[in-house]
Amino acid sequence: MKYLFLIFFINLLPQYAGKSLRRSDGYSKTFYDIKNEIAGYTDIAKAIIDLAVHGKAQNRSYERLAVFADTIGPRLSGSKNLDIAIKYMFSALKEDGLENVHLEPVKVPHWERGEEFAMMLEPRNHSIAVLGLGSSVATPPEGITAEVIVVSSFDELHKRAQEAKGKIVVYNEPFISYGETVRYRSQGAVEAAKVGAVASLIRSIASFSIHSPHTGWQNYQPDVPRIPTACISVEDAEMMSRLSSRGIKIIVHLKMGARTYPDSPSFNTVAEIVGSKYPEQIVLVSGHLDSWDVGQGAMDDGGGAFISWEALSLIKDLGLRPKRTLRLVLWTGEEQGGIGAEQYYQLHKENISNFDIVMESDEGTFRPSGLGFTGNAKARDIVKEIMTLLQPINVTDVYDYADGTDIDYWMRDGVPGTELYLRSS
Repeated sequence: MKYLFLIFFINLLPQYAGKSLRRSDGYSKTFYDIKNEIAGYTDIAKAIIDLAVHGKAQNRSYERLAVFADTIGPRLSGSKNLDIAIKYMFSALKEDGLENVHLEPVKVPHWERGEEFAMMLEPRNHSIAVLGLGSSVATPPEGITAEVIVVSSFDELHKRAQEAKGKIVVYNEPFISYGETVRYRSQGAVEAAKVGAVASLIRSIASFSIHSPHTGWQNYQPDVPRIPTACISVEDAEMMSRLSSRGIKIIVHLKMGARTYPDSPSFNTVAEIVGSKYPEQIVLVSGHLDSWDVGQGAMDDGGGAFISWEALSLIKDLGLRPKRTLRLVLWTGEEQGGIGAEQYYQLHKENISNFDIVMESDEGTFRPSGLGFTGNAKARDIVKEIMTLLQPINVTDVYDYADGTDIDYWMRDGVPGTELYLRSS
C-alpha cells in the first residue's frame, strides 16, 4: 500500500493532456520544455516518497482500510452496511481536513441473495458450493430438481440446444482471462434460457479455486425468460464435466431465495484539494465503496478507494497546493455495472472539457509496476516522463491501455484515463 501514492503524479499531466501545449506568452511549448518542467518536480517527488515510504504516512492507508473493513464489513448495493460506510467516509474525509467534502445522490439496485443450496443427487449425493449471481431470480420455494447438461462454451450450448430443454446448464468454460471469460457469468443465464433451460450454473471466473465459488453481477434481457443462475466452484464444474464425458447421468437439486427490491437511494462520496491556478480543471482519482456481500470488500475495492484518499492526504500533509483541483470520488454501485459512476457522468458531462484526466484503482492492492494509460501519443510521452520521477521505488512503466468500469464513460468521450498496473507477487 505504501507505494500507491504515485496517483499524485498524474496531477502533473493535465496541463497538457487534452489541450494545446502553450506558454503564457502565446507560443507552443516544445517537448524539451515539458521535460524540463517535469524534472523540476524532483524534490517534490522525493518529499512525497519519503513521507509515504519512510515518514508518518507509512502504512497509514492500510491501517485506515483495516479499521474500515473490520468495523463495517460487506457493503452490498442497497444495503444498510453501504449506507453506514458512506456516512463513515463522509466524516473521515472531513476530519482529514479535505475540502468540499459532500455527497452526491444516486439510485442503486437493491438485490439480496437469501437462502442458497445445491445438491447433486445422481450419480451420488454431493453438496455443491454455490453463490447466486447478482440480480438472479429465485427458484420456486420447493427448488428445482433437474438433469444437468455440461457445456464448455456458448457455441456448444447452441449446437446441443435440443438436449438443453428442461435441464440445468452447467458451464465448464475454460478460463482465458477475466475480461474474456466473464461473459459466461454475465450472459450465461440468458443463453441457457434461450434454449429452454430451467437454471444455469457457471464455473467461477477464476484461474483456480479452493472449492470456492465467486459471485458477481449478471444481466437478463427483456425478451428472454429469467431463470435462476449461480456460480459454482472450479472443482465441481470439472467433476461434473468428467461425469458427463463418461455418459453418466447427473441430477441436481437447486434452491435459491433471491429477492429484488426497488432501487435504493445512495451516494457518491466526493472530496477535493482545490487547485491554486486552474481550480475549474479536474484531476479525478477514484475507487468504489460498495462490495459484494460474502466478504469484507477489502481488496475489491476498499484498497482502491483508500489509496485514492491517501493521494489527497499526502498532498495535504506536505502543504502542497496543486495547480488543478484534485478530486476524489468514492463510487457507489460499481459492482452492478458502474451505476453510481454513470449517474455522476450524466450530471457532470456538460463540463467535460474541465476534466483533464480520470483515474480508477480497482485491480487489487498488490505492489504497482506503473500506470495503464488511454490517451493520445503526445500525452503518453508526457506520462512516461512523469513516471521517471518514481524511479526511486521502481514504479515507472506505462502500459498501453487503461480500463475501469467507473471511468469508461469519460474515456469514451476522449478524456485521458489511467489505472494502476500491479504485480501480484
